[in-house]
Amino acid sequence: MNTRILILCTGNSARSQMAEGLLRSMGSGTLDVFSAGTTPSVVRPEAIAVMAERGIDISDQTSKHVDEFKGQSFDYVITVCDNANETCPVFPGNTRRMHWSFPDPAAVDGGEDRGRHVHGPARGTDRRGEHPPRGGGVARRWRW
Repeated sequence: MNTRILILCTGNSARSQMAEGLLRSMGSGTLDVFSAGTTPSVVRPEAIAVMAERGIDISDQTSKHVDEFKGQSFDYVITVCDNANETCPVFPGNTRRMHWSFPDPAAVDGGEDRGRHVHGPARGTDRRGEHPPRGGGVARRWRW
């Protein structure tokens, strides 16, 4: 039986969508990964583009409301923003809750280039070719 993971965010437009694609790719068929939002919108084109650069296609993923998953059992529920962490519903079973707060790339002004730069750390390197910090934070959690 596969490990079931739900990733929650506010808009389900970037952070949670990227995490869903990344974990699904890393799981090689052993993880059932889903994402949802407390106030879903649409998947951001910058998130799709950055993940495509990493060889991960999230273009078919859609923004979903967390209510679609009520009553389902998950091994892990991971919130990736503070708002979702505060409003996360309770899931049945032995669900392990985790909170990994990431900045909201949708809140960044500066056009497409700036948006791609903010989404960039999910690629493993940002536009300048710098690697994410090692030893803690994002790098340790995602095992870049």
